[in-house]
Amino acid sequence: MITEMDLPPRSGTRPRTTSSIPHTQLDQQPADPRELDSILDEAATWPHVVGRPSRIAVEGSRALVLAADAAGGPGEAFMVDLEFCHGHAGGDQSLHATLPPPLASLARRTGWAEPHYLVRTGRAPATVVMLYAPRDRVERDVVLRLVRASYEFALTGSPSGAGLTQRAR
Repeated sequence: MITEMDLPPRSGTRPRTTSSIPHTQLDQQPADPRELDSILDEAATWPHVVGRPSRIAVEGSRALVLAADAAGGPGEAFMVDLEFCHGHAGGDQSLHATLPPPLASLARRTGWAEPHYLVRTGRAPATVVMLYAPRDRVERDVVLRLVRASYEFALTGSPSGAGLTQRAR
C-alpha cells in the first residue's frame, strides 16, 4: 500500500494553472526542459509502451501509449484510446496522467498534482491529473515514479507501489 511517507511533499507553493482547455501550468517551469524529455524518453523504453504524438494535448505534446495487447487496466486508466500519459509542449513542461483514485488523491495532498480541468467540470474521471513540471532532478525522479504508477495502472489496473517506495535523494 502506498502511504504518505512514500510520496514526499513537493516543496513550495503550487504553480498557477489555467481553469480552461488547454489545461496548462503557467509558472514554476524548470529552467531545463530536458527533465520532462528524460521522463518521457525513459518511460518509452518500458515494455509495451509506445511514444507518439498526443491525440488530445496541444500540438507537439508527446504521449505514452500502451500496446493494445498489453492493456489490462480499466477504462479510466486511459485518457483517449490507450494513451495514459502525455507531456506538454510549448514551454509548459507539465504532464497529464491517469492514477488510481487513492494515488491521485495522495499526489494532490502532497502537492505533486491537481485534478485535470475536465475532472473539475465532471467531464473526465477523477483518475486524470496534471502532474506539475519537475523543477529539478529530485522532482524529476518523483514525477517519473508517478508516471510509472500511471503505466502500471494502465497495464494491470493498479500500481505495484514499488516505484514509489524508493525515496528521492
